[in-house]
Amino acid sequence: MSSSPVSTPVPAQPYGRQPLRTVQVLGGGAGAGSSAHVRSLATGLAARGVRVTVCAPVRVEGEYDFTGAGAQFAPDAVSVLRAACAGADVVHAHGVRAGMRAALAMRGRRVPLVVSWHGDGPTAAGALGRLSRMLERHVARAAAVVLGASSDQVDLARLRGARDARLAPVAVPAGLAGPEAAADPGKVRAELGAVERPLLIAVGSLVPHRGYSVLLDAAREWRALEPAPLLVIAGEGPLRAELSRRIEAEALPVRLLGRRRDAAQLLAAADLAVLPSRWEARALLAQEALRVGVPLVATAVGGVPELVGEGAVLVPPGDAGALASAVTGLLADPERRGALAAAGRVQAATWPSEDDTVAQVLSVYDELMERRRR
Repeated sequence: MSSSPVSTPVPAQPYGRQPLRTVQVLGGGAGAGSSAHVRSLATGLAARGVRVTVCAPVRVEGEYDFTGAGAQFAPDAVSVLRAACAGADVVHAHGVRAGMRAALAMRGRRVPLVVSWHGDGPTAAGALGRLSRMLERHVARAAAVVLGASSDQVDLARLRGARDARLAPVAVPAGLAGPEAAADPGKVRAELGAVERPLLIAVGSLVPHRGYSVLLDAAREWRALEPAPLLVIAGEGPLRAELSRRIEAEALPVRLLGRRRDAAQLLAAADLAVLPSRWEARALLAQEALRVGVPLVATAVGGVPELVGEGAVLVPPGDAGALASAVTGLLADPERRGALAAAGRVQAATWPSEDDTVAQVLSVYDELMERRRR
């Protein structure tokens, strides 16, 4: 997957200064949103004369082609990460787990660490929750700057002890969403079996916090509609077997599509997008849906209300009845769907561009370099 290059001229290095060297760290659980963000960031930074190394799993390089963005790629092995960090001016970790790996690799070195908290899920209960909170505290205190994709993440970072936590919304990379995604929606619908029935789509890994069990409960309620909507879920994960059993046992109008590289095309062909998560920061599906003009029903969690504004229908998390009612209500009201799509596009126009995002991150790097020179 790739994004359009950020069109910024390469500046001369001032006063003969060496180019800024950054290491971008992605963990093994890196999702599509954070991986696409790093790809976009690497493109923009390289265009500005920054030397970028991306440390990530090999499979992620295969999907996002960081070298094609102008970065060097390094596998995320501990020894490789340690060596990369040793030669960096700034290390930027994407996610708390990646932040922990980076902090360990940088131990004993005076290299500033920036941590973006986008993509990390809610803190669990019990022993696992205590471990997660301890991890968050360690990373928050090790970071020179924490960048939160939503206000709630900024608040959480401060609660965990971050010295400097700032709001840094992440732009949807060009090419992941937009009118050009809908090359032939009729063909897409035919391939999915939704020619004469509504098509609903959810996108995301099959993990507990995505709320897919509640989504299946809602699908059980709307299967009595005529014609019954078809729900497709693009994503892979540990809950596949459990969800598949439920779909078959309850005869639900749901298809699990697995990991798809054409999620943008699927979304553009849909009548509605559904985001049933228990938690989200700056959900990639929500951004894609609003930019494409596909009406969205989402849970009012995390950074979602702040992100979508009036551009989506919000329901309480875990409430299958409210989710089903919102979906059936929109399917029965084409005029409201059209108004919601228009409102979504208006909201999307308020979000930062890729250039804005890169410029904000680079300003943080420059600030940290000035601190070191004092």
